[in-house]
Amino acid sequence: MPDTAYLESRIKDLSNKTFQNEYVTHTDFLSVSDQASLNDAMRKLGVPQQSDRVGGTVFLLWGGFDEAERKVCAFLPSWQDKKSFILQETETPEVVSCLHIAPVQAKFADPLTHRDYLGALMNLGIDRGQIGDILIDRTDHSAYVFVLKMMADFICRELCRVKHTTVLAKEVAPGKCTVRPEFEEREGSVASERLDAILAFVYRLARGKAQELIEREAVIVDGRTAFSGGYDLKPGARVSVRGFGKFIYDGVISNTKKGRLFVRVKIFR
Repeated sequence: MPDTAYLESRIKDLSNKTFQNEYVTHTDFLSVSDQASLNDAMRKLGVPQQSDRVGGTVFLLWGGFDEAERKVCAFLPSWQDKKSFILQETETPEVVSCLHIAPVQAKFADPLTHRDYLGALMNLGIDRGQIGDILIDRTDHSAYVFVLKMMADFICRELCRVKHTTVLAKEVAPGKCTVRPEFEEREGSVASERLDAILAFVYRLARGKAQELIEREAVIVDGRTAFSGGYDLKPGARVSVRGFGKFIYDGVISNTKKGRLFVRVKIFR
């Protein structure tokens, strides 16, 4: 994981290149934790919390589709705004490509998983930072894999097997990928939006057990380790719990007559 000092240097280097040369530059893919470090680096460089500019350069996070978890930080030239960048990237990408990887003979294919596809890509010597989200189409166990554009041709040429299954990889327009992460939506009442209360609700735990998980540093919120259950989650927060899974907190839907909060979460399947 890149540290804050490295990211500070990288931000300055990439934003200056874009400002001086008027072309798009970008980082590798950043995990949710890396994105938290990126935010820290931005603050140290004096970039305000809600700003989308470093000096005179506009930046945005992009992973090939709106709901992506792993994203690059792209810096845009003066002639391009974020809307036109995203439109281009969904049709004829220059930064993040989408590959459809499918068994040649689906009838005889293994039931391939996220781990299988990632392992096959890493076995080609590809760095994790060059690979974004991997979405599995459960109808045929094929995958849509988001990668840096510069790696797309190499992968299409070299990847021929995942686990024991012969596969074919081809580049497709990201906008053609309709597969999205699968969630179980759950609604229920809690006493408050405190982290420990939401954890207890999501995983059907006693409040004390939820607090134990936090004390063991097993809970990550928006890429940062949670050290206390006493703060309120904000809508959109991504929570990962070691040994349990991860979910997105959607927020409060309504208040109950007894003064409790009716909330909704989306649990990753």
